[in-house]
Amino acid sequence: MSARFPGRKLSVVRLAVLSVVLGGVAVGGLTGFNRWEDAKSAESTGAFFAGYVDVTATPAYAFEVPSADAGNSVMLSFIVASTTDPCEPSWGTFYGLDEAEVALDLDRRVARLVQDGGEVTVSFGGLLNDELATACTDPEDLKDAYEAVVDRYSLSTVDLDIEGENLKDTTAGERRAQAMAALQAERADTDTPLNVWLTLPVAPTGLTAEGTAAVAQFLEAGVDLAGVNVMTMDYGGSRPEGTDMLTASQNAADATHRQVQVLYERAGKELGPQAAWRKIGLTPMIGQNDVKGEVFTLDDAKAFNTFAAERGVGRMSMWSLNRDGTCSENYADTTVVSDACSGVDQQGMLFAPLLGEGFTGRAATLAEVPVAEESPEALVEDDPETSPYPIWSDVGTYREDDRVVWQGNVYVAKYWTQGDLPNDPVLQAEETPWTLLGPVLPDERPVPAVTAPADLYPAWDPAAVYERGARILVDGRVYEAKWWSQSDSPEAAVQGSDASPWQKLDDAALVKIIEEKAGS
Repeated sequence: MSARFPGRKLSVVRLAVLSVVLGGVAVGGLTGFNRWEDAKSAESTGAFFAGYVDVTATPAYAFEVPSADAGNSVMLSFIVASTTDPCEPSWGTFYGLDEAEVALDLDRRVARLVQDGGEVTVSFGGLLNDELATACTDPEDLKDAYEAVVDRYSLSTVDLDIEGENLKDTTAGERRAQAMAALQAERADTDTPLNVWLTLPVAPTGLTAEGTAAVAQFLEAGVDLAGVNVMTMDYGGSRPEGTDMLTASQNAADATHRQVQVLYERAGKELGPQAAWRKIGLTPMIGQNDVKGEVFTLDDAKAFNTFAAERGVGRMSMWSLNRDGTCSENYADTTVVSDACSGVDQQGMLFAPLLGEGFTGRAATLAEVPVAEESPEALVEDDPETSPYPIWSDVGTYREDDRVVWQGNVYVAKYWTQGDLPNDPVLQAEETPWTLLGPVLPDERPVPAVTAPADLYPAWDPAAVYERGARILVDGRVYEAKWWSQSDSPEAAVQGSDASPWQKLDDAALVKIIEEKAGS
């Protein structure tokens, strides 16, 4: 998760005290959570909001005393592998679970929030350190490490924030997925089933190939994913020039929704469009992002909340609750990310209630809320008399920049293609030769085809020698020689090959030639 600040260690004095006090802390952690089970399982419906809290950052964020109604459920972060024992969970490598209880009063603060009706979830991973599965290579020890955290804080929901080097390690990904599948299986028929969210980086075009592979690993391992949460932030070069943060984030969400449906379909599990949106989580980084020039504003937060509600996403989060406030006057450069303020003038407002508006459900019960699927829309029957371009055909051949109409939309070919369905669902945009331009507009009519007169230029002759600039006719189109040629069929150029000595002239050039010939 974002710059994901390294946090702060205890002072030397507190560390000295800690070593003495730890002897009196029960290894099993907090045992009084059961007193508040009724509060945890309070009736709720619908999607939920849970802002991330950087547990180890200073000054400490008082998550146990929410500053806004939308902040009473939190995502505590990050549990990672200890630097001294790869299978030992720690908070940011700074505190073991027992150490965090003494140094941060963490168990007590968690209990207080739960007692007051809040919900606590925990996130594993983040950008800066080794997620447990990356460091711990023994499957049983890894499962025990995850289970220690789940049991310590009586969790119903966990979040796996997998990014950076952790995401690239596919072997660790398999261990992670198998451990979560085992934990879920053990709790499936109990009163405390485990919900698992997978949090991944995203571009405006959707999840990366590494991200889709991670989702596929979880599904293949049998994990019943509560959802895929995408970090709509820090786009860098993936954000097209001129695209603002809100639009980029909306595009990222729509693309991820499509990818999730494809991933579930490939795993043999059909998801309708509304069920797929319920499995989507969105997490913007409020205010100044790590990438200079990327700023997520209060207005963006309002609009993103509306977008998420309209789509029916299951979860809204933010990075982070620690940062939800205007920087003080002595914070000199707000273009540099702070772990304690947003970097924008919030004018007394908070991001959390804006992003969390209407997300009043709970992570623990999200799966229990029925999803009303929309009836599938009737397929559009394309009409050649009103379609601006030819209707796509599975036997047609299409070259780069050729446009077709399919099921009410216009597509443009990226390169030569035949038989590739324009709206075939794919994980990554580069997997399809088509780019969706948009719908056929109500008043559109066919674009007249430009065809050269039969006597404009000679037909191609395999025995003829053609010098650079020579022109021929193929099916009413004009082709021009790029260099000396003999017996080289223009068919390769028809299919869009750059190696062909022929190039097809576009409509504008063809119209100009016809007009010049007619005027001469």
